Amino acid sequence: MTPQDRTDPTGPEASEAPVIAVTGASGAVGGQVARRLARAGVPVRLLGRDPSRLPELPGAVAAPPARYGDGEAMRRALAGAHTLFLVSAHESPYRVREHTTAVDAAVAAGVERIVYVSFLGAAPDATFTFARDHWHTEAHIRVAEVRHTFLRDSLYLAGLPAMTGADGVLRGPGGDGRVAAVAHEDIADAATAVLLADTEPDTTCHDGVTYDLTGPEAFTLAEAAEELGRITGRTITYVPETREEAYASRARYGAEDWEVAGWVTSYEAIATGEMSAVSDAVPQLTGHPAMSLATYLREHPDSYRHLLTTD
Repeated sequence: MTPQDRTDPTGPEASEAPVIAVTGASGAVGGQVARRLARAGVPVRLLGRDPSRLPELPGAVAAPPARYGDGEAMRRALAGAHTLFLVSAHESPYRVREHTTAVDAAVAAGVERIVYVSFLGAAPDATFTFARDHWHTEAHIRVAEVRHTFLRDSLYLAGLPAMTGADGVLRGPGGDGRVAAVAHEDIADAATAVLLADTEPDTTCHDGVTYDLTGPEAFTLAEAAEELGRITGRTITYVPETREEAYASRARYGAEDWEVAGWVTSYEAIATGEMSAVSDAVPQLTGHPAMSLATYLREHPDSYRHLLTTD
C-alpha cells in the first residue's frame, strides 16, 4: 500500500462497502477496534489529528487530518463512510460542542450509522461532571437523522493502578461505593461486534440500543487496593477523602477548575452508587466473560510498574 493509498478516502476502499470510520485510531480504544475490524477484513477509515500516528493495517486507509471541532475537515474525512465509530474527545470545556460538530459533519457526509462511546450513567445531572457531556452528546445524536448505538463504558480497569500513587495510596472521596470497572479489550471486543452487525448476515441489529459495558463484578476502592497489594507484593491502601481534602490534594497539579472537578466527581460518583451497575453486555456481545481486576492486573504488569518496590 502506497502512502497515497493510505491517505486517500476515495482510493482502493471506495469500491468496497460498507466503510467503517474509526476515530481515535491511535488511542487505546479506537486503536484496538481498528485492529479488530482489519482482522475481520472490512474496509476501515482511520481518523486522527495526526495521520503519522495512525497504525498501518491491512484494508485500512488514513483519512486527511481532522479535529472534531472542524466541521469541514470532518466532512472531508468521512466522505463515503457508512458507519462512524465515535470515540469521545479529550475532556475539555468545549467537548460537547466538538462532539455535536463531528456528528453534524458525519450526517452531512452521508454517514448512516454512529456507534458512540459514552459513559455509564450518562445523565444531565450525573455526579461525574464528564458524564454530563456524554448525555448531551447522546441527546444530539438521538435527534440527528442517523442510526445509532451507545456504548456506555464504566471506569477503565487501567485507571485503578494509574490512580494509585507511587507511595502505595489510592485516595479520593469514593467512600464505600462500588465500581464495576471494565477492560479496554472488552470494550473493543463489544464495539467490534456492534460495528460488524451491518457487514455480516444474520447478525443482531443494535439500532437505538444503549449498552452498559462493565466488568463482571463491582468492588470498593478498598478492595481494589487489596488486589493491587496482592499483585505487587507491597501494602496498597485506600484513603477516603472528603470533597475538601480531594480538591486540596489535587491542587498541586495546577489543573484548571473544570478538570479537577472531573477528577473529584469521578470518585464521588462511585460513592453515590452511580458506577456500581454490573451488566452482562460484554459477554452477551462478545461471547466471552468480562475481565476481572485480578485478571487485568496479571495480564498488564506495566499498569502497576510504578508501584513495584525495588531492593
